[in-house]
Amino acid sequence: KSAPQQRFDFAGGRFNALLSDFAAEPGWDLYEAQQFNIIFISPQTPKYTFPACFHPVFLERPSTSRRIITSLKPGTMAGDKGRGGGAGEKRRPRDLGRGEWSRQNIDKRARHEQQAEAKRRKIENGDEPQDPIYATQFSKEEIDNEERRPKKKAAVLLGYSGTGYSGMQLNVNRKTIEGDLFAAFVAAGAISKANAADPKKSSFVRCARTDKGVHAAGNVVSLKMIVEDPDIVQKINEKLSPQIRVWGIELTSKSFSCYQLCDSRVYEYLMPSHCLLPPHPSTYLGRKIVESAEQAGETDALAARQEEVAGFWEEIDEKHIKPILENVPEDVRQVIQKALYWKENQEAPEGAEDASAVAPEPNEQPPTEQSTETSEGQPDQMDPRQQLIHDTIKSIKAAYNAAKRNYRVPTSRITRLQECLNQYEGTKNFHNYTIQKTHRDPSSKRHIKSFNVNPTPIVINGTEWLSLKVHGQSFMMHQIRKMVAMAALVVRSGCPPARINETYGPDRIAIPKAPGLGLLLERPIFDGYNVKASSLGREHIDFSKFSKEMDEFKQREIYDRIFREEDETHAFASFFNHIDSYPVEYFLYVTAGGISTAKLVTAPGSSKPSSTAQSGNSQQEALAAVEAESEDEANPPDGGEEGG
Repeated sequence: KSAPQQRFDFAGGRFNALLSDFAAEPGWDLYEAQQFNIIFISPQTPKYTFPACFHPVFLERPSTSRRIITSLKPGTMAGDKGRGGGAGEKRRPRDLGRGEWSRQNIDKRARHEQQAEAKRRKIENGDEPQDPIYATQFSKEEIDNEERRPKKKAAVLLGYSGTGYSGMQLNVNRKTIEGDLFAAFVAAGAISKANAADPKKSSFVRCARTDKGVHAAGNVVSLKMIVEDPDIVQKINEKLSPQIRVWGIELTSKSFSCYQLCDSRVYEYLMPSHCLLPPHPSTYLGRKIVESAEQAGETDALAARQEEVAGFWEEIDEKHIKPILENVPEDVRQVIQKALYWKENQEAPEGAEDASAVAPEPNEQPPTEQSTETSEGQPDQMDPRQQLIHDTIKSIKAAYNAAKRNYRVPTSRITRLQECLNQYEGTKNFHNYTIQKTHRDPSSKRHIKSFNVNPTPIVINGTEWLSLKVHGQSFMMHQIRKMVAMAALVVRSGCPPARINETYGPDRIAIPKAPGLGLLLERPIFDGYNVKASSLGREHIDFSKFSKEMDEFKQREIYDRIFREEDETHAFASFFNHIDSYPVEYFLYVTAGGISTAKLVTAPGSSKPSSTAQSGNSQQEALAAVEAESEDEANPPDGGEEGG
């Protein structure tokens, strides 16, 4: 059989095959791994070698395995550095795509036996193994006496509020959604006592993981479970916190995996409209935006993009802040002004140490959100001057918060936000919107089907909120929260929306992640599986049949929690104020100077020479300083997948 003359490009240890003609060839199976843009071909003959002008590629028949075997050698083509880059560079195993992961030849029985053997050795050595907090332990006698009942593969449709939980995924010593859910399955009799300590024995798989504090109106886990009891859903819910609800259980095909067969996901993000207000002119970012526009000759363009918010902060300062400051003595007023609006390279005035005792420097904390609470017992130690400073700063903070709550975003500003969200649609390289991925990593490319903001805001407890919905095939860890933060930064800084397109290049920039408080997984979509389910006589995996219960749950357990927590913590205002006041250049890519203005940790092929490791550490420190949550990103679960 002669091979059609197709072109193969080999780069970075991978190849892209232009094999469309094979689709018409009888005896060839064509299936695509979209995540890597690689098309796998399986001939009916045991092996097939492409012509000598190409690198030899061998493929096995689908009847034996859907696995691609290559004899490609990195560095054999001109200009190709192979998987690990140039000589002397550290090579890191690439991330597996969803399709490739599913084709791994893993001996699960051997893996379980190894884990059991490791546990046995620990016991023999006197080390007491720590049981996961989600495991339910039963005696051997209880397990032996339990009636054996048939298990069936099923999809469990659920929703939850992530407040108080360390994410969706199982954790040995932390409270998680899956941990509580698995324990409820055991307590309700949906999982046998013999399998009560190990979810793997039930083939427990999640559709999408969510980060700490992130909510889900709809999510799916699949597993082998006992479903003969018609009241099993009610019994499971009785064992769960009101924050977690099981909507229904659908029997599936034996090979069903909610992770593998999920076509796409829809997320919603809620944020107050005051997140689109520009930085206060006295903050570091506020000053740099103006300075950069003047240097680039773009003052008029900046003013045009900020027309609807021009003079907002000046009016607030004149009407609400100035009267507060006029009620204190001149010497105290100067101390407070310097403590709140300390200019760069300006010496502290005499007496500033009095303010530092009750308020941190503004470069570390913003004027509107800085902590004015003293340590335990400190109010008793304050002299009258310090107490006056403390009370005045607290009043100023309350005035700024009230001004933000009363802000109502103009339609033109929502339109500009939509222009920013449009920049994300399509297949893009989102390496800057996650962690531990490079521009060269094929898994950094993700496809966004749509990203829209509801043009009609809602007002809850005096604060105006915007709803953003994104529909994508798959998402990486923190990707959605970083996309939201970047879009908001572009709008509030008067930056052209097209700046977002520059973030897909090789330059590495520090994009902070917006608070997880506002993110929720609305639902996963299984259109492809549902077509197959109809032919098998199975029910579709469809959340619409539970819409009434889900809407009530979303309002009570998710939306109300988000609104209430924001009123108590001011998480969004604090997040953006930290960015505005942090005195480093890492976030200046939203100024007229562009991405080249920011101090970057650059990648091969970028516009700037590589920075030192110390710069990389400083960049991470800057992100940690402005982000509300302190999450462990050293070892992200699931390879950093599906974190939102």
